[in-house]
Amino acid sequence: MEFLHREFDLQPGDVVEVTLDSPANVMLLDSRNFTNYEGGASYRYYGGHAETTPVRLPPPHPGRWHLVVNPWGVIPGA
Repeated sequence: MEFLHREFDLQPGDVVEVTLDSPANVMLLDSRNFTNYEGGASYRYYGGHAETTPVRLPPPHPGRWHLVVNPWGVIPGA
């Protein structure tokens, strides 16, 4: 599975902003759910399919977060 990935340590008030060139699936996942995403297991995420830009995702709680941008189709395993 091909996707773009970045990791962030986020705190309350932080926002991850993504600028897209074309529609894509933009997801913010915690570490457990990112591991599930990579392994093809069921996972939970914040965000989803985006057709407008920029996409702004605030974390629901502080911690280590994984931003995944998948411009190639449906969200697998969701």
